[in-house]
Amino acid sequence: MSGRVVVVTGASGGVGRAIARRCGQRGDRVALLARGISGLRGAAEEVRRYGGEALPIVVDVADPDQVDAAAERAERELGPIEVWINNAFTTVFAPATEITPDEYRRMIEVTYLGYVHGTLAALRRMRPRDRGAVVQVGSALAYRGVPLQAGYCAAKHAIQGYTESVRSELLHERSQVRTTMVQLPAVNTPQFSWVLSRLPGHPQPLPPIYQPEVAARAVLHAAEHPGRREYWVGGSTAGTLLANAVVPGLLDRYLARNGYDSQQNRAVRDPHRAANLWQPADGPDRRDYGAHGVFTSTARSRSLQMWLSQRRGRLLATASAVAAGAAVVLGGRR
Repeated sequence: MSGRVVVVTGASGGVGRAIARRCGQRGDRVALLARGISGLRGAAEEVRRYGGEALPIVVDVADPDQVDAAAERAERELGPIEVWINNAFTTVFAPATEITPDEYRRMIEVTYLGYVHGTLAALRRMRPRDRGAVVQVGSALAYRGVPLQAGYCAAKHAIQGYTESVRSELLHERSQVRTTMVQLPAVNTPQFSWVLSRLPGHPQPLPPIYQPEVAARAVLHAAEHPGRREYWVGGSTAGTLLANAVVPGLLDRYLARNGYDSQQNRAVRDPHRAANLWQPADGPDRRDYGAHGVFTSTARSRSLQMWLSQRRGRLLATASAVAAGAAVVLGGRR
């Protein structure tokens, strides 16, 4: 599956940067879309260093014309797009009543409508060819809202509903184009150093925290196997989604008690704090934040749940074979 044409939005940092790097290791031709010029340069250098071909394009995904023009350029310079990965987002950490209407609008335009614009740009090109995959980088927060992230949770919920609708329409058409969603856990990305925050402590994701490479492996596995409607990454994601389906009210109370303190780290002193809601934090002549955030010392680099989930078919087949063999043995003894 190497050597494909892949588009990654939000490719300048965090999960998008880790995805781009992994695409380079596979020898893919990668269109890198983001606002941050310094981050895009760094991502392109990494893709090329690892053996891939990189096409960095400065794009604000909130603008549908910019996204479509980027897709057109990617096809012209790299070839037909085979995988489109929507990942770009922005957010505000604050109580819901302390976020302004303009800030809510901006979050929705980038984090939700950016996915819509990317999906439509991909489908315009994939549907006539009747092949391709759109991968939506989601979150456990697509199902479960948490305090202090009302706008982000709303956008992720919207992406979930939008993707379900698009998937049903493609199935109705009997299209071979596939769309899938990858629900991520907390990830150690630079977002927590560049989001607009009104919290007294440094923002942090709800633990446990995973390294972005865990997310990148899951996203590219989904791109190779887009027939499954969605993937869950991390035991915390699986536990949260299952608990939310069974006892959502209990989770409301738990998060009311614990969700404020667990999303702040007062011990972190980050000299690179920025706010990228309106302008990229990694603009010209600024810092390239890379893939990792400030929580590397506590972040996990493996997910047993993801490993098991990706191999569930083989594991079930093995378990069935073992059970059948045991039944034969036991029956012979009788």
